[in-house]
Amino acid sequence: MREREREREREMGMFAAIAVIAPFPFYFWLWTNPQSWVELCGKGRDPSKVMANVSHLLKLVQFLSLFSVSYSYLSWPPPLYFWPLFLFGQFLNLRVYQLLGESGTYYGVRFGKNIPWVTEFPFGVIRDPQYVGSIMSLLPCLSWVPFQYILLWSLGYVFMIYVESKEDPATRAKLIP
Repeated sequence: MREREREREREMGMFAAIAVIAPFPFYFWLWTNPQSWVELCGKGRDPSKVMANVSHLLKLVQFLSLFSVSYSYLSWPPPLYFWPLFLFGQFLNLRVYQLLGESGTYYGVRFGKNIPWVTEFPFGVIRDPQYVGSIMSLLPCLSWVPFQYILLWSLGYVFMIYVESKEDPATRAKLIP
């Protein structure tokens, strides 16, 4: 019986690892093939909106997968470091969304949209504030989620920071009129 439980734990661990990294190949493909995405979305559909919807679904799968590998108990209250890291990370995410909107947050510039350059905080102070905020929001969860899943998720963000730093404006998509 014990062997069967261990096998189930390994299977759930593999599922969680795959689910945690699942969004990043999608983001990579969108970043490197924006015209394909615009065409796939078709005329009259906003590629940023469709990306946002798919991204929200993938985020839900990520979170749900962590419940399968979380420690069997959720200690409450969380450690003292939890709140400042989590809240500042969420502040950065919300601020980025507030300043860029859905199209700016979800690759609108890659999909051929004109997104104004933003210099207000946190831009100009923190490089890649959305990804930094996301990582800051994940780190405090180490008291509940095993290290390897937080590390995988964070490495996905670091990978996308690298990918997005190499943007070539000539590869931007043309919106379908």
